[in-house]
Amino acid sequence: MSFKPSLKFSQIINMNVGFLGIQYSFGLQQSAVNPIYDMLGASPDQIPLLNLAGPMTGLIIQPIIGALSDKTWSPRFGRRKPYFMIGAIFCSICLFLFPFSSALWMAVGLLWVLDAANNTAMEPYRAFIADKLPTAQHATGFLTQSFFTGLGITLANLSLFVFQKQIVGHFGSLPYWVYASFFLGSFCSIASVSWSVLKTPEIPPTEEELALLRKEQINIHTPFIEIFKAIKQMPKVMWQLSLVYLFQWYALFCYWQNASKSIAQSVWDTNIYQNNPLYDEAVGWSGLVNGWYNIVTFVSAFGLLWLSKKMSPKMIHVICLVMAGVGLLAFPHITDKNMLFLPMTGFGIAWASMMGIPYLLVVDKIPKEKYGVYMGIINMMIVIPMLLQNISFGFILKHFLDNDPGKAISFGGVFLIIAAFLTLLIQNNHQKNNQANVPMTH
Repeated sequence: MSFKPSLKFSQIINMNVGFLGIQYSFGLQQSAVNPIYDMLGASPDQIPLLNLAGPMTGLIIQPIIGALSDKTWSPRFGRRKPYFMIGAIFCSICLFLFPFSSALWMAVGLLWVLDAANNTAMEPYRAFIADKLPTAQHATGFLTQSFFTGLGITLANLSLFVFQKQIVGHFGSLPYWVYASFFLGSFCSIASVSWSVLKTPEIPPTEEELALLRKEQINIHTPFIEIFKAIKQMPKVMWQLSLVYLFQWYALFCYWQNASKSIAQSVWDTNIYQNNPLYDEAVGWSGLVNGWYNIVTFVSAFGLLWLSKKMSPKMIHVICLVMAGVGLLAFPHITDKNMLFLPMTGFGIAWASMMGIPYLLVVDKIPKEKYGVYMGIINMMIVIPMLLQNISFGFILKHFLDNDPGKAISFGGVFLIIAAFLTLLIQNNHQKNNQANVPMTH
């Protein structure tokens, strides 16, 4: 790839604006989809299996898209941007249709398509940072994505709270405020990705790289061959990170699946989810609480960038995971709804770290011609724990945790503490290299 000039901060912002719409969609999935399942009649122990769409589509779609985008180049459309746009278009369509779900099976089916579209749009974005930015700006690029992750999910959650308070009534099986939030998400998805596509040119490959691309025959087997080769050659630090991710992402799904029900139980003293105004209030407050932790995320993202100049990324992530774990252990025991924002402050800082810091641990160990496939493999490390959680946690919740959403969230807190300990065990020399390469000199 040709020389990569340093970009202005405004240019880095423009290239990452598309993350806003993608993460708005994920915000709705975190805070609205499971309550919609509850409203459509799902039982608590069914919820993990009904969330299989996320990890399954991520496991299948992201590494394939990453491998394909590594092998793609169009003088008109670029390398990563065609995948952004295709994903955003399908995401917008699914978000628009989702509130019209009249039965549980329809909502589940739309979630599968929505997650596939989100993964298609999001996967190349990690590689886009490595493609466009010189090493010294990698931290800025990845943590800017953390900023837009927080902002997008914040907007999604605030929309749930505001619309739930302002828009009353039902249409079909769901309340009007669900329609309003998903329609806004549909617009944000296509508009924000289009902005990044129009504002950010991709760096064309060199003549040598272009000749290699033309020489390689791409067929249906190509992405699978590339993924298998990359896993065989995967650097040690990625194997170490995968163990951290096993506990980290399992824990996060425990929280997202049970937050609104835990709040309903601890604050509103109810465990009835269908046609219950108290549960509607709990869902709205859950949106506000989740919105708060994502406000903290986009505010703290650039604080973590500054902190990365002072200490190792590994230790930053350890501290952040401990804060999140302690927060989840406290969360189910809080009966004052306003006090819920306190544990979620630490969770929000940790979410900023999860969205950016681990990539700093591995990016300088990855060959530049394989950025896409390796970012896809990192996503496999995220979705495999989610898949395990979806398959196993319903049984755990029903038989060991009494279908108690508060106990489910405490379980997640313990797993985050374990993830912090495992992060301490990561051994690599990235910190020293990073201190020379990440933006510490400007």
